[in-house]
Amino acid sequence: MSAPLTTWFLEQTDPGQLSPAREPGPPGGVRIARAEIPSPEFSRFLYTAVGGDVSWTDRLGWSREEWRAFLERPGTETWVAYERGTPAGYIELDAQPGGVVEISYFGLLPAFRGRRIGGRLLSEGTARAWDLATRWPGREATRRVWVHTCSDDGPHALANYRRRGFLLYDVTVTGAEPDPSE
Repeated sequence: MSAPLTTWFLEQTDPGQLSPAREPGPPGGVRIARAEIPSPEFSRFLYTAVGGDVSWTDRLGWSREEWRAFLERPGTETWVAYERGTPAGYIELDAQPGGVVEISYFGLLPAFRGRRIGGRLLSEGTARAWDLATRWPGREATRRVWVHTCSDDGPHALANYRRRGFLLYDVTVTGAEPDPSE
């Protein structure tokens, strides 16, 4: 039998809830920039590089056109952390109706985990979720930013969200599934 999967749902309902992380390492060592040109290839690279060892599979079957359609939606943004010019991780924002923004994906490539880059990236990405309307004319102001993480994600994910000021609003546990190898 496989272990049960716990999923935590967290939110911020006011930009004042964001508790930013301090900059990791030497000042200026990490740069965060928006990927302003939708690139299915780059987004797929980030998705597989970050999620490959933590069971991200839902987008593996997406075609190039499915990636493009998602990335070109108004209010969808990808912000990338770079350490000395090398992609270290990313955060993907997905605007939804009613002034809601989901952090649909967030994480670091394995070589960059445990170096405090995640706190900085999450801080910057969450701040960008709160000011999303300034970059998308006609978009209503953000009223809520939410995210979910699960027990298959990195061991520091939940604690990082909580340190950044996200509050837990729901938890689900899915039962153990039979392991086909048994």
